[in-house]
Amino acid sequence: MTTSKRRYHITTFGCQMNKADSERMAGILEDMGFEWSEDPNHADLILYNTCTIRDNAEQKVYSYLGRQAKRKHEQPDLTLIVAGCVAQQEGEALLRRVPELDLVMGPQYANRLKDLLESVSEGNQVVATEPIHIMEDITQPRRDSKITAWVNVIYGCNERCTYCVVPNVRGVEQSRTPEVIRAEMAEIARQGYKEVTLLGQNIDAYGRDLPGVTAEGRHLHTFTDLLYYVHDVPGIERLRFATSHPRYFTERLIKACAELPKVCEHFHIPFQSGDNEVLKAMARGYTHEKYRRIIDTIRRYMPDASISADAIVGFPGETEAQFENTLKLVEDIGFDLLNTAAYSPRPGTPAALWTNQLSEEVKSDRLQRLNHLVAIKAAERSQRYFGRIEEVLVEDQNPKDKTQVMGRTAGNRLTFFTGDINELKGKLVKVKITEVRAFSLTGEPVEIPQPIPV
Repeated sequence: MTTSKRRYHITTFGCQMNKADSERMAGILEDMGFEWSEDPNHADLILYNTCTIRDNAEQKVYSYLGRQAKRKHEQPDLTLIVAGCVAQQEGEALLRRVPELDLVMGPQYANRLKDLLESVSEGNQVVATEPIHIMEDITQPRRDSKITAWVNVIYGCNERCTYCVVPNVRGVEQSRTPEVIRAEMAEIARQGYKEVTLLGQNIDAYGRDLPGVTAEGRHLHTFTDLLYYVHDVPGIERLRFATSHPRYFTERLIKACAELPKVCEHFHIPFQSGDNEVLKAMARGYTHEKYRRIIDTIRRYMPDASISADAIVGFPGETEAQFENTLKLVEDIGFDLLNTAAYSPRPGTPAALWTNQLSEEVKSDRLQRLNHLVAIKAAERSQRYFGRIEEVLVEDQNPKDKTQVMGRTAGNRLTFFTGDINELKGKLVKVKITEVRAFSLTGEPVEIPQPIPV
């Protein structure tokens, strides 16, 4: 393929796993000689990395595709790709709906983009959605940030939550080996990254599929073991991880996070509902009491830890009283951040076929009420930062105020303060918090790190 001056554009929908996949695919395209184009209309190759968790994300893909499919009639050499979960779910049906597509590829094929494009260049329309064993990929992902990076530790998911399409589209759990994960982190550190987020659809399942895995003579059986094994990679200042499942979340993991200085005191543990009957219908495998015990244990070890979660309202059959149990959980726990969604039926999931669906009005009303409470509780939680000195990892300039930079505290609170991005990018700065809001903070730098004399 002659790709000397070809330009590519990737639009990513959905979760962090998708962002990580997009970065990997961008790395492959750049290795092939493509250049990034901010504007899709100037690109020769357009890739939509799709998400099927919510219906509106799926609809958006189709509207974007429609515009580019028209363009292809004028520019036949435009390459159109749909990757990710919608691609996996729809497969050949996507080609029937949008015949202009060149390539439809599921998430497990992210590392094989080059081979698939070579087949496209030979004149084929390609659908790659068969389950495969994920190949380790040595291509350097083109990471969107220069400060924080994602590292996948486990692909796929073996859970069978009744509302969720992920196991159908991302396949069964496949853990990467500890050595490969640590090597990727060391390479990231060498390139100057300061923070790594370890990713898995269900990260606590790490290692279950690896037969008695060892690294450097140590037995590694769990995600907690992995944390101990990788936490001290030189150059990486901070470690985060997501997403956790309450069914597998252990006190040993909490203890590790309290013990290991680089692991941020921030936990993202979805609860989805505060009602046991709804949790049972969702096939989540835990009760709200168990969830509360997990949070209590975290706060016993780390009273200041930041807790975020996901919740769904309007699940089929959810009564007003059951919804109020979710409100009660949110009221009692006081999350720092909560991602909320109204239930939307996904193809191929059990709950989509149930007859006890709720009306859009009820779902929308409950979502608004939950969001209102979330904002109140997050604002209360933010108060604890007022007047405190927090360490902020500077990521970027504040787009709304060029005199300010922005970054995150260890607890994942977005924080703004006055400073020069050229001097401070990638630095950990001590900042005194002078203003608190529900989901962000403003402060003044109290100690600017000095450049190391050469």
